[in-house]
Amino acid sequence: MIIKKYKSKLMKKLTFIFVLLSLFSCKDFIDKPKNLIDEKVMAEVIADLMLNEQATFMYQNKNLEAGTRFILKSHHVKSDDFVESFKYYTIKEKMEGITSDAQEILMKKDPKAEQYIKDKMKQNGSMQPLVR
Repeated sequence: MIIKKYKSKLMKKLTFIFVLLSLFSCKDFIDKPKNLIDEKVMAEVIADLMLNEQATFMYQNKNLEAGTRFILKSHHVKSDDFVESFKYYTIKEKMEGITSDAQEILMKKDPKAEQYIKDKMKQNGSMQPLVR
């Protein structure tokens, strides 16, 4: 009888210790990439990639992959670093802020775009988010 109580208390303590260890050992789902791109630079790259995307819309039968490579090169960003940073910011739920910054960068570059967005907001009642 005494042994069963002792085992029961020991099991409860061990279970409690394992639960605490598991809570503190899993602080992040993803490790910070070695060459993490700064959020501001990421927003600038995404803004330029959005402009490049418009070019692919206009020239549908053309391969404009060179434009993407040029954008990354002009910002001194490697494609692997961009992908890893994109994953990291997405999991950390920071991409919405970064894409909002990218949208502001685009509106500063093209004042007509800002007016176009305002007109669309009046028509639709709200603006659709960039991140889905």
